[in-house]
Amino acid sequence: MNRTKAVALASLLLTPLVTQAGQYVPGIEGVKSAVVPPPGVYYRGYAVHYDADKLKGVALPPNTETRVKVDALANRFIWVTETEVLGGQLGFEAILPMVRTDLTIGGRDKQTGLGDLFVGSLIGWHGDRWDAVAAAGIWSPTGKSSRPADPGFGYTELMLTLGGTYFFNDEKDLSLSALSRYEIADKSSVNDELVVEWGLGKHQGLLDLGLVGYSRWELESGKSETHAVGVSAGYFWPQLMMGIDAGVYKEHSVKQGFEGTKFRVALTKVF
Repeated sequence: MNRTKAVALASLLLTPLVTQAGQYVPGIEGVKSAVVPPPGVYYRGYAVHYDADKLKGVALPPNTETRVKVDALANRFIWVTETEVLGGQLGFEAILPMVRTDLTIGGRDKQTGLGDLFVGSLIGWHGDRWDAVAAAGIWSPTGKSSRPADPGFGYTELMLTLGGTYFFNDEKDLSLSALSRYEIADKSSVNDELVVEWGLGKHQGLLDLGLVGYSRWELESGKSETHAVGVSAGYFWPQLMMGIDAGVYKEHSVKQGFEGTKFRVALTKVF
């Protein structure tokens, strides 16, 4: 096989590794990520930038240039109802991302467009010093997926969520959270994936500071694995009923995938 064909084949095989095999992007939640808000309507907009030029665990021809840059804006709408189910508040959510990917693996492919649509439901529980959430939803293949850098994945995926937040004192100014996502695709060639996001947070007035991170494992016969750690800061304006949260993550211990840096800003608006 000549170099051109080898690079083209590698580009196609690596398409799921540009971000991850699953459709959920880890690193967009952090401190108190498993706390469901009170009944109401909410908008969350996630702006994410990812940049990586290290490709780990993949054999390519010598001196092959590899790099990926991804910019995404994910629009998430949440409705938490007054209805109680299993002792918790019932809610519904929808996510629609717009993604621009600039992928270089020997040759270059750059695409921009709407990604796959997610629709799901959730239940949130609240205790004196803890919160928990469980959710389920479907990623539908609404985005274009014919080229390696296209924003869509080309398959339907079930995503199950389970997480909790623990507060170390009655003032609730020190917290530890963990939020897990388990993804199951309807395509036999795509392995299941587990993502865990965590955050250790300190709340001071209207400011939240935190040490955050995420881990991702491709399950079944897959060997892809990614871990990251970072810091975050957030602030909420009561008069505007709006908050902003920013975080930066550095990936490490990557197996079969890109290793890079991720920066995200999340805007929350309460209606």
